[in-house]
Amino acid sequence: MAEQHGPHLVVFTGAGISAESGIQTFRASDGLWADHAIEDVATPDAWRRDPERVLRFYDMRREQVRRARPNAAHKALAALEKQGFRVSIITQNIDDLHERAGSRQVLHLHGEILKARSSVDPRMHYPLPRGGIRLGDTCDKGSQLRPDVVWFGESVPHFLDACELAAQADLLLVVGTSLAVMPAASLLDHAPLEAPCVLVDPEADALAPPGVARLGQPAGKGVPALVRHWKREGRLWLPESLLG
Repeated sequence: MAEQHGPHLVVFTGAGISAESGIQTFRASDGLWADHAIEDVATPDAWRRDPERVLRFYDMRREQVRRARPNAAHKALAALEKQGFRVSIITQNIDDLHERAGSRQVLHLHGEILKARSSVDPRMHYPLPRGGIRLGDTCDKGSQLRPDVVWFGESVPHFLDACELAAQADLLLVVGTSLAVMPAASLLDHAPLEAPCVLVDPEADALAPPGVARLGQPAGKGVPALVRHWKREGRLWLPESLLG
């Protein structure tokens, strides 16, 4: 691993980058979410009403993540870091595809599905290298284990850390997110005014806020294209030939 140096690339990734690896988003019209209402499986109230149902749902999501593989976008970001660029990733995704691709600096805003955590102490985490969580599985304090994910209606514990990271960006790369989920979408407001920002998404023309450059391509095509330019030039920049 080359020593990281130079300008700091901060990458903010959403569900679109993982969808290209086969992980369905809750906005998709097919897949796991199509048969499950958010209110029944992804809220604190759902957990209180029917924890067994919630655990079964996240067991299915966990197996989906284990079957998935990093795609070209994940691999390109990891390769850029390996070459010595300073790369930090903030992700809304609960999978481990960035890490499996080789990225070392990854901040998960919404938790990690391959971990369990205590129901009474969110600082207590337990890796799940295989299998899932069952009723009766407890933390060291004797409390039922739950998925280490941020449910709808819960606070985002690492949001301030993400804001501090965004504030260090020399260039902000946003990949595969609708910029509709708060508070994560407000991260763009914390980047330095002088830091260029580019959104890579097939719907980038419609989604990009004013002042954000657009690359209307899927993550698996757009991110490697940018990375090739940066590696060839040895610097971070926004090639006009690629951007809309």
